[in-house]
Amino acid sequence: MIEGLLQPSHLLIILVVALFIFGPKKLPELGQGLGKGIRSFRDSMKNAAAEEPEKVETPASTTTETKK
Repeated sequence: MIEGLLQPSHLLIILVVALFIFGPKKLPELGQGLGKGIRSFRDSMKNAAAEEPEKVETPASTTTETKK
């Protein structure tokens, strides 16, 4: 079902429709903004993974029961 969705002719039609909607001047700006957004997201994901502290496993403490 999904196999035929992303054929080159379909992508060309999508590009032409986007060109008509946004115009030739606005389309590069939209692409640039999208690229910056993706790059920012990727950088923040890398930083979040680097800032994540290592998980330190502490041994379980034993409890003692007291009689009343």
